Amino acid sequence: MFSTFAIVITLLLLMFFAYRGYSVLILAPIMAILAVVLSGDFLSSIPAYTDVFMGALSGFLLKFFPIFLLGALFGRLMADSGAATAIASTVVEKLGASKAILAVILVCAILTYGGVSLFVVAFAIYPIAKDLFKAADIPKRLIPAAIALGSFTFTMTALPGTPAIQNAIPIPYYNTNVFAAPILGIIGGLVMFIGGWMWLQSRARKANAAGEGYGQHDDEDVGSLSADTQETEALNTHQTSFTVAMIPLVLVIGLNAILTYIIFPLMEFNGLQTQFPELNIAGSLGLWSIIISLVVACVVLVLLRIGHWDNLQKTINRGTYDSMLPIFNTASEVGYGAVIASLAGFLIIRDSILNLNPDNPLISEAVAMTTLAGITGSSSGGLSIALSTLGEDYLRMAINAGIDPELMHRVAVMAAGGLDTLPHSGAVITVITLGTMFGSF
Repeated sequence: MFSTFAIVITLLLLMFFAYRGYSVLILAPIMAILAVVLSGDFLSSIPAYTDVFMGALSGFLLKFFPIFLLGALFGRLMADSGAATAIASTVVEKLGASKAILAVILVCAILTYGGVSLFVVAFAIYPIAKDLFKAADIPKRLIPAAIALGSFTFTMTALPGTPAIQNAIPIPYYNTNVFAAPILGIIGGLVMFIGGWMWLQSRARKANAAGEGYGQHDDEDVGSLSADTQETEALNTHQTSFTVAMIPLVLVIGLNAILTYIIFPLMEFNGLQTQFPELNIAGSLGLWSIIISLVVACVVLVLLRIGHWDNLQKTINRGTYDSMLPIFNTASEVGYGAVIASLAGFLIIRDSILNLNPDNPLISEAVAMTTLAGITGSSSGGLSIALSTLGEDYLRMAINAGIDPELMHRVAVMAAGGLDTLPHSGAVITVITLGTMFGSF
């Protein structure tokens, strides 16, 4: 009883302090130790941190660090090479200011589906979106929603093949790949895209009928650019054509598909299994295809812009540093989840979740993923905690119920992209914070 109470209290505290802006890097271990202490086992608090917490953290880094690193590096290369700006400018030019909302959504979707980090996209697109909305006289307060819809909804969780980390996390648990359940993903993606676009258009029409336009924002020219954005603009002194800019994005998705469905199925891995007996090849192939695709895309992008890089070393270093905070934030949340899972009270919570609908684990899984994503304010964090603690149970239940693990994969990822949009979500805070950099809403 006390153990269950400790879990609930620390989860609420984690949500509260994350919303107040405290780093998960320090919150997660503190809350994990507090949960153990409140459970009445003070002596176990230190080994719970050094062995359970750090063990789970290092295990997550072992699986997913290359994807975080390469994703952040690719995003920085796209931004500093001018490729992201070239794609945005072309889409905007073709659609025009009258389709400002659709233009922003599509630009963000193209970039994030091609592997560019949503945080990089938000910083790169916000100035363009601001000018577009001003020209179309659409309320500036709708810009964060347009960026969010294009950046961290359907391209992050639904569309098959997206290299987003959320789509990679279930792979080793379900032995799937990023193209899992493509029909469901496409249907879900269309619902998100069309529904979100229609809602934003209705808000714009309602504002227009009430006489509300873009609004007066006299502070937009005062300190509008962050240091990061100013450096990116300074580096981006050479123009990139739309065709060249799209090549790396197409490579990420195309090469991933070729490896997944053509090259890897033709390869024989028995020798590799003998050399690495503990290697789960079925659960690794999906991750390997993402890693190879991102490496090739990064190399090709660098080669395409040879002679046009102002400071390639600085771009590579910044891309590397950009990966550190996201990966360690998520890994810390996984460590917290592992400590919680080791407590006696978690058995009650686990059985309650798993028994929501014993005949259909999809329902239980969807509830678990979206609830934990909401609590942690992170879709990747919620997914990681849920799958690291319940993944084996869900896979067993799915097999017993005759449900394809690919379906479990897609439902898990899409569910994690729901309540992760609560106010303490890091992505939401980032997008809204941009308003203070480029003028108030």
